[in-house]
Amino acid sequence: MLNTEYKNSSLKIFSLEGNQPLAQEVANLVGIPLGKSTVKRFADGEVQINIEESIRGCDVFIIQPTSNPVNEHLMELLIMIDACKRASAANINIVMPYYGYARQDRKARSREPITAKLVANIIEKAGASRMIALDLHAPQIQGFFDIPIDHLMGVPILSNYFFEKGLDPETTVVVSPDHGGVTRARKMADRLKTPIAIIDKRRPKPNVAEVMNIVGDIDGKTAIIIDDIIDTAGTITLAADALIKKGAKEVYACCTHPVLSGPAKERIENSQIKELVVTNSIQLPEDRKPSNVKELSVAELLAQAIVRVYEQESVSVLFD
Repeated sequence: MLNTEYKNSSLKIFSLEGNQPLAQEVANLVGIPLGKSTVKRFADGEVQINIEESIRGCDVFIIQPTSNPVNEHLMELLIMIDACKRASAANINIVMPYYGYARQDRKARSREPITAKLVANIIEKAGASRMIALDLHAPQIQGFFDIPIDHLMGVPILSNYFFEKGLDPETTVVVSPDHGGVTRARKMADRLKTPIAIIDKRRPKPNVAEVMNIVGDIDGKTAIIIDDIIDTAGTITLAADALIKKGAKEVYACCTHPVLSGPAKERIENSQIKELVVTNSIQLPEDRKPSNVKELSVAELLAQAIVRVYEQESVSVLFD
């Protein structure tokens, strides 16, 4: 446990239905029980939330990733924020391990919405005081909020796992699956003391990727592909195939957010990926978990962030 002195304090942690096991783990680490609340649905699907304890004057932390079903989890969060506001909570802090709609962060074509900004506006308007996020798809999403936002990173957790494997830096290379992920790959490579490689690909339409070229030396090396999100796993499995064809000895893949929708499980199990390393930012049902997946917990990172925000201490030490 991080601490046990908060049991009778004004610190409250609540979980909705997005990822209750992670929320319970975080509460255990902080040293307090999860707040008492219920999420129910009327016959027509409307969400009803009841907070079953006093939160007047409290610092409330709501743990809720907006993962599949995205709209259901987002609506739960908005209603919970409103309930907390009307129950006179002093501060309403959102802990969002996965930010849904983050990939719609700009206008790529005419007449497209910027949905990541819309979601930020809605969360603020509902009454949130602060956001704690983990590996936003685009760092500039922080600028979509006018409330304080602490942006935590999953790279240290993933890097530590591979460091403990004892991989030889001389025969290991960290691979970015596209140009947009080079900064993330560089951060992992700096931690593991390895070089990086980049896969140059063209995406003709959403969720369809075509590998074009590999920049960097991967011949005879253990390759670690790192991304923030793996959705249908098309990009990551094509990348693994390309690396093996170009001479890589073996391929690992890792990401912070395992969305793993549609054919992702079968693609990963039938690919050249030796092991897929993910975090529990999204609660994965057993039928969507590939047999070669390794799940790491972000609970300690989130628990430390919650305690530091509550104590009004610096959170920046957690960014590294």
